[in-house]
Amino acid sequence: MSAAKPSASFQVVASTEDSATRRLHLLMRQREVLRPLFRATWDELSHHFDTSELEAWATAVLALANVNAGPACIIAYWAASRNAAGREEIAPLLAAAQAAADICRHAGARPATATLKALPIASRAFGLGPALARWWRVMELLSRQAPEAVELTAARMHAILAPGTIDAFENFVTAGLRAASGDKARRIAFFSLEDELSRRLIARDLGSVAFPEIEVELKAFITALWGRAPLLRGLPTDNNQTARRRASIAGPVIRLPEVYRGVQGEAARTLFRAAAAHAQAHLVLGQGLFPVGTLKPLQIALVNLIEDARIETLAMRQFPGLRRLWSPYHVATPSGVVAAPTLLARLARALFDPAYADDDAFLAKGRAMFAAAMPGIGEAAISREIGMLLGNDLGQMRVQFNVKTYVVEPVYRDDGLGLWDFGENAPSSGEVIELPIEAVRIERQEAKRGEQLEATEQSPAVGKARPVAPDPRGVVIAKYPEWDSAHGLERPEWTTVREVAPRLAEPRLIEEALDRAEVLRNRIGRLVRSVRIGRKIRLNRQREGHDLDVDAMLDAGIALRTGQQPDPRVFRSSTSVHRDLSALLLIDVSESTRDRLTSGATILDVERLAVSVLAEAMGKLGDPFCLLAFASDGREDVRMTSIKAFNEPYGRPCMARLAGLESGLSTRLGAALRHAGHAIGATISGRKLVIVLTDGEPSDVDVADPIALVEDARRAAVGLHAAGIDAYGVVLGEAGSPAATRIFGRGKTMMVHRVEDLPGRLSELYFRLARH
Repeated sequence: MSAAKPSASFQVVASTEDSATRRLHLLMRQREVLRPLFRATWDELSHHFDTSELEAWATAVLALANVNAGPACIIAYWAASRNAAGREEIAPLLAAAQAAADICRHAGARPATATLKALPIASRAFGLGPALARWWRVMELLSRQAPEAVELTAARMHAILAPGTIDAFENFVTAGLRAASGDKARRIAFFSLEDELSRRLIARDLGSVAFPEIEVELKAFITALWGRAPLLRGLPTDNNQTARRRASIAGPVIRLPEVYRGVQGEAARTLFRAAAAHAQAHLVLGQGLFPVGTLKPLQIALVNLIEDARIETLAMRQFPGLRRLWSPYHVATPSGVVAAPTLLARLARALFDPAYADDDAFLAKGRAMFAAAMPGIGEAAISREIGMLLGNDLGQMRVQFNVKTYVVEPVYRDDGLGLWDFGENAPSSGEVIELPIEAVRIERQEAKRGEQLEATEQSPAVGKARPVAPDPRGVVIAKYPEWDSAHGLERPEWTTVREVAPRLAEPRLIEEALDRAEVLRNRIGRLVRSVRIGRKIRLNRQREGHDLDVDAMLDAGIALRTGQQPDPRVFRSSTSVHRDLSALLLIDVSESTRDRLTSGATILDVERLAVSVLAEAMGKLGDPFCLLAFASDGREDVRMTSIKAFNEPYGRPCMARLAGLESGLSTRLGAALRHAGHAIGATISGRKLVIVLTDGEPSDVDVADPIALVEDARRAAVGLHAAGIDAYGVVLGEAGSPAATRIFGRGKTMMVHRVEDLPGRLSELYFRLARH
């Protein structure tokens, strides 16, 4: 039989019939380099496949040649064919060629070649059945939506397929596409396994479900439930690489654990839905924040518990089905262990489940107080009142309560961080999961002890500490590197940024300036009213929707024709994308802004008006924003003045700081950009904008060559872009035009030749950028 195969193939080649086999052999006769490899492959396949199968294989090779896949891709396909020939199945080889050709069309020849080289790894993991066909479909999807990621993924296929299931691979790719959300740099980091999320997805428990995989489903569920689209974010691991265990609320944002450890499959999806529904109930039905005051940690934990019960009672009145969603997680049982966490878990169940039987006197009192308050269940004050009283009772019982190890139960409830107003000591979102008071009191105490220890170790003298006069230049808040373009190296911690207390002036000066610009304010007001808070985007390849997805239907038809399992996601739908951006305005107040215009106003006066008009507009839109002014006096003294912080409302105190700005010193822009990136990087938003308002090129007293600071600022702007932050330069006059274009790029620089036009131009720029 083996001798007959080559003979049959030779007769086909020698035939005058215009077949794919004949065309392929004639083509290979013209390729001296490829000819030996082709003959070896053809001879190998001829021992396993008949003439019709070889004809189909030749057609597949020609398809690769026709899409300009290149010699490397064709050689990789031949290698895959030789490896799979012993299995006597031609269909997987034909499907591989078709898929590689599609990848080549969308992503190019190199990604197609890399995918074919990764095929043996996928074959060992999935065999040649439906799972391998799904692997090819996922790679094709990646080539359409993230072509730059195909080659990266293929090169790391062995690590990515470590979980060993096709579901895990599909979830990995889907999570990467959703997490990057159109950010090419983030996609590259994810699929090259440099992103922390991608590494955790590979290393997580088999069968577990990660937040990025279910994010879209959760948003649809919560929107349908409450009629309000939620703002969902994932919670990163903490500094000790410990996965967050509970959801958290930060303002209007719900932050969910990346994964619930030990919970898999549909159970994990249900837990995510339960947690999101509970957190959104707080946002919809809650009544503001509780002041911490002098409450003890145990009292705070009990107020959280009563508020959870109150909110869930109100929610289940509107949607009785929520009881079925939440009840499986209330599993506390009567126990002889007298410890606060145990009693709190039992109390949570007692207030949720009327049928729960527990004879403990403390629980009976909590139930009775909650039932007595039922007529006023709509008022949040009852939670604080009952929680404080029950906290006093537990304190008198001397029960064990460790604030460092306490975790809210049951598992679907949030940590309670979003229910409290900590004032100036408020921790940032996601810093603490267990009990908020822990971060405010314990961590601050530990930080102080650390500072004292460090001061003791570094002190050159032995004995009693001596007071040190405060530095009049301001408090050191950060040190940043600086790029030395002359030597081609980055000098670490080369610049020192100091926070300078703002000088206050009368806010009426800003208000009067706004009144004089009434025409401009009206025009900006019309822009505010015209902004669409949400825009529609199209979602392809959905399980249900209002229309059919033609591409998905074609893929399903091809799968049916080739005997594969079709993807049921053949519908198309749409969803609303809400504004999700934060902005930081960096204001240059160097000496050159003291120059006066023909009107008598200084450049700084015009900057103040422009910033105040824009701040008023951003406040009406609800976009989180920050205002920082900067100047410098050498690398050791880059001065930063905070006019408005992200978590601060824009009002008269901010106007007083803005009115008090004074011109002076120099412009070390690189350090200011790095600090702006650090400040806005801590915000929770899908889009981040840094807008620099300046009237000249960077300069400073300790740098003779201004080009050096231009190159450093350019490197800082590139670093912001790599971090997913858009940086734009607004330049007054023409002096700083070449430098600004070099720093920010031509498409991200706006020249304002008449300084008087700045207030209108700055606001219009922001509205244009915010729509992107």
